[in-house]
Amino acid sequence: MKDRYSLRELAKILETTPARIRSLITAGFVTPERGPRRQFVFTFRDLIVLKMAQGLTSAQLSARRISRSLKLLRAQLPDKAPLTGLRIEAVGSEVVVNDGDSQWAAESGQYLLGFQVLARDGDVLVLEREASGGQAESWFALGFEAEQADPRQAGDAYESAIKCDPTQAAAYANLGRLCHEQGRLSDAEDVYRRGLVHCPMDATLLFNFGVLLEDLRKNEEAAQCYQQAVTVDPDFADAHFNLGRLYYALGRQREAVRHFSAYRQLTPAS
Repeated sequence: MKDRYSLRELAKILETTPARIRSLITAGFVTPERGPRRQFVFTFRDLIVLKMAQGLTSAQLSARRISRSLKLLRAQLPDKAPLTGLRIEAVGSEVVVNDGDSQWAAESGQYLLGFQVLARDGDVLVLEREASGGQAESWFALGFEAEQADPRQAGDAYESAIKCDPTQAAAYANLGRLCHEQGRLSDAEDVYRRGLVHCPMDATLLFNFGVLLEDLRKNEEAAQCYQQAVTVDPDFADAHFNLGRLYYALGRQREAVRHFSAYRQLTPAS
């Protein structure tokens, strides 16, 4: 993971211009290091302080108040972005910093400022505060993108999506599948059961849970999941096939034939 950033990289992360960052440096909000060619080199602390400075100056607070807030925040920030992410937002009348394990107030005062910082693939992403649904979608997208490179981080992102929106069925489905693929069957079962409390009519979630239950040798319950999946989505071909196979193994041939027939109708090429 990177812990130093050039002026251009920082401008890209903060979605601003190098000139705007230089003005914040001139105002004394940060004092970046200098590289071998006298270029600015920014740390993770600089990144967060400059992001907060953007929000506070936009709110038209006094320079004195901003400087005091940033000085206190700078002293409390970690050197690098924590793997669990970092959230800075207004809670009541405090600016609260949350690193996933603990949270603390930067300074008393009411600021309408909120953003998240996530380390992914060696980079730092800054996510603006959104409504809970928008945050859930952002976390889900990050989880999906991180699955191949860093499954653990993908799992953390899916959990964050669920925390933002407990009805995020796709996050439960993907998180459960990740746990299943990693051999963490009990964790996967817990994820699916949590998901079905909030999303009992999601066919993909029911199907994935059925696959897991088969591996847990809970065939009767797996058949119930597949049956619910095809009730919700009668065109779910794979659920029909798995249900037909299970019914055949359970000695329920007539029902098995019905679902195999449905599978063939839905997948004529097969």
